[in-house]
Amino acid sequence: MNVCICGPVLNCGEYLPKVFENIEKIVSLFDDYKIIIFYDQSSDNTLEFLINYQKKNSKLIFYINRQSISPFRTHRIAHARNVCLQYVKDNQDIFPYFIMMDMDNVNAKNINLDCIKNNINRTDWDGLSFNSFPHYYDIWALSIWPYCFSYNHFNFNYKYHTIIRNYVIKKLSKLKPGQLLPCISSFNGLSIYKTKKFINSNYDGRVRKDLFPNSFISAHANAQNSRGGLVYRNYGNIKGKYEDCEHRSFHQSARIKSNARIMISPNILFY
Repeated sequence: MNVCICGPVLNCGEYLPKVFENIEKIVSLFDDYKIIIFYDQSSDNTLEFLINYQKKNSKLIFYINRQSISPFRTHRIAHARNVCLQYVKDNQDIFPYFIMMDMDNVNAKNINLDCIKNNINRTDWDGLSFNSFPHYYDIWALSIWPYCFSYNHFNFNYKYHTIIRNYVIKKLSKLKPGQLLPCISSFNGLSIYKTKKFINSNYDGRVRKDLFPNSFISAHANAQNSRGGLVYRNYGNIKGKYEDCEHRSFHQSARIKSNARIMISPNILFY
């Protein structure tokens, strides 16, 4: 049972020692592994860390980005994840599992390894993310009925960030022991995947309304008390007309093409 640990890095140097310590704990649950990193030009010691770590551990493979990918942040992140994902696809017979994770402060905490250990052999999920402390935080990547799309693409987004966060926290708290929460999309900093269900999917940082039935869009609009269709705002570092969280299209595409089951565990992975 082998796994690929994947992720993009940009100015993550101060967090990488703890993140890689956690990665080493995760891979101890598997027979063999690779760590696949996409490095973007950083102004800190991120590259130095990767070079030094690779000297100690040849399981690390990292790609260095030397080109301008896109003016849009989510497009760049999607490209980085897809480069890592391509390695998994090229070696799908070797790696039945892969983990996509962020390499920053989110995962530079103490890890509850049992969250992965106790779920790895379950047959009721294809993509699995986890709860977080002090609360579930990644609302942008989250799509869960009736909040099926991106809360940022409807009116009252700041208000509904809190409402949706409380909504998913409540649903997680009401699960029975051992039960998982089904959703359309979730990430929360780290998700583990069964490779065969995602082999035909890619990350896409564009607004992929085409992947979602009109009933899903309407349900979200009604739940968020938003009229007039999708809203495209400029949020500074995110341009709403051109950008959405790259995880949403990845998960929804897998649901469409492979009937992938996206689940959230109520257990807290990092604390």
